Amino acid sequence: MDKPMDNYWKLNLADLKEQLEHNGFDVFMADSLDGARDVVINEILPAIKPGTVSWGGSGTLAASGLCDYLRDNPEYEALDTWDKALSPGEKYELRRQALLVDCFFTGTNAVTREGHLVNLDMIGNRVGAITFGPRHVVLLIGRNKLVPDLERAMERIKEYVAPVNTMRLDSKTPCVKTGYCMDCSSPERICNVWTITEKSFPKGRIKIVLINADVGI
Repeated sequence: MDKPMDNYWKLNLADLKEQLEHNGFDVFMADSLDGARDVVINEILPAIKPGTVSWGGSGTLAASGLCDYLRDNPEYEALDTWDKALSPGEKYELRRQALLVDCFFTGTNAVTREGHLVNLDMIGNRVGAITFGPRHVVLLIGRNKLVPDLERAMERIKEYVAPVNTMRLDSKTPCVKTGYCMDCSSPERICNVWTITEKSFPKGRIKIVLINADVGI
């Protein structure tokens, strides 16, 4: 068989798309990060016509360039909760306001074969927005986030995603030094709020762009 890896991911992502749609998510497909960005700009945004937008922490989203696009486009009122000019208090307040935007963008830490989204947050603003508040939520998900089940999802997050993110953020936590979760009590611990999203309610509120590439953490 020519290109077995391509065929492997084509089959697995097709199955995941079907399962996610069964769970009430709207699902789009892209072959690359640039393709995912085009799907959002050319298909999703024109369909939902948001006035206010914001986004949570996501390496996939940041790499896509969508944050810059939303921030610089006068068509949208963008609540940039990551603006370095803001004080910690101002960022916190803006993140509270972002829970009521028309459309919130982020990624996910893991997605199971059953089509369940699994996430772990520090403050809860990202998972809070996925759960309730914004009229629409758009998630960009690379194929590397796919895991067999809930147990593997939680394992992936605690043993890989969280330590790498603490390193990215220069956090003062034990896993920065050890490379694996120490179940710490550090004031800068980022592992505080778990969510498991089994279905989108209302149906179609959460829109997912599955990316046939390894992107994000």
